[in-house]
Amino acid sequence: MAITNFRKFLPEIRKQSVFLSTLGESEKNRILMKIASNLISSQKRILKANRKDLNEARKKGKSSAFIDRLALDENRIRDMAKGVREIARLKSGIGETIGKWRRPNGLTIRKMRVPIGVLLIIYESRPNVTSDAAALALKSGNAAVLRGGSDAVHSNTAIFKAIKKSLPAKIKNAVYFVNIPRDKVSELLKMRDFIDVVIPRGGENLINAVVENSAIPILYHGKGVCNLYIHEKADLKMAVKIALNAKVQRPGVCNAIENLLVDRKIAKKFLPMIYDAFRKENVEMRGDAETKKILKNIKRATNSDWNTEYLEKIISIKSVKNISEAVSFINIYGSRHSEAIVTQDKTAAAIFLSMVDAACVYHNASTRFTDGGQFGMGAEIGISNQKLHARGPVGIKELTTYKYVIQGSGQIRK
Repeated sequence: MAITNFRKFLPEIRKQSVFLSTLGESEKNRILMKIASNLISSQKRILKANRKDLNEARKKGKSSAFIDRLALDENRIRDMAKGVREIARLKSGIGETIGKWRRPNGLTIRKMRVPIGVLLIIYESRPNVTSDAAALALKSGNAAVLRGGSDAVHSNTAIFKAIKKSLPAKIKNAVYFVNIPRDKVSELLKMRDFIDVVIPRGGENLINAVVENSAIPILYHGKGVCNLYIHEKADLKMAVKIALNAKVQRPGVCNAIENLLVDRKIAKKFLPMIYDAFRKENVEMRGDAETKKILKNIKRATNSDWNTEYLEKIISIKSVKNISEAVSFINIYGSRHSEAIVTQDKTAAAIFLSMVDAACVYHNASTRFTDGGQFGMGAEIGISNQKLHARGPVGIKELTTYKYVIQGSGQIRK
């Protein structure tokens, strides 16, 4: 639906957000389980809508990675439903006491977890975000306005219909999907009287547009320039396995690596190993001068490559002299998303994990685990690169805030 009169529907969503915040866990869970069931029962309609989006994307010449992000199949719809069920099984924490203390004057102060209120979630070509975002918002007691990208409009609309028919009348508009033109989004970003936080999830251009135009506080998911460092004391077979997974399993996602750093002490042995592995997977490799001395057939990396989020089967490889240079490189060129080291040296691992500035840091594991579902959160609305208010996967608890509840017996301040 194309909506231009924001003042007409936002006050109603604000009202429903207040009511939604009072729902008990069992009632919210029943709604979520119904959403999961309706996603499965609506599978044929959702897939038919998705085929329309895919056909249009192919006509526009979209990349294979883009098509992968956009595409749905029976397994992905089952995963969407599974994610909603997992969210239902988690505790929201709404109403819990985070801290409690008593003052000398007899006042009892309690810090209590509460929903944020109304979320505006703007995202691009991933239809599964529609169900993930709706489920996380409902579970955390928040109303949500969802604005998906035009490339996935048929898929998002079909998914939203499955969600909409799951909502009881009293919160029918607590989740609201809007299909508005891009030039109207900036108007929506000014509605701070009705929206408490905006969460953009997508590419760098989307994030920048929201940051530049929003009058609403932003919890943003920035780009994912993730790095993997192969330390001199790495298990090289393990390193190849991790590097392949982190780059190749789904190259079009934000937690895939874009840079591979290799310690010079093992470069002559490791680089031919990873070259063969990447070549079998049709990965384009770009290297610095030191790397090209060993891998003569690869392209030369430029300065702009080091901070580029390819989202494709392309990787930049840099030779580093030690862990200090690796950490320095990552803190300069990384996007503070997910960074990893492969090493058998516990001291080196401790240095890396403590000195690298990122939301998620890994030792001997793939960066592909940076995901709400993999972290046991059921799902996530995005991966925050920020340091305030949330960092890393944004799940239920990250969609809450708190208030102070003060109880007295007639105290007045003197």
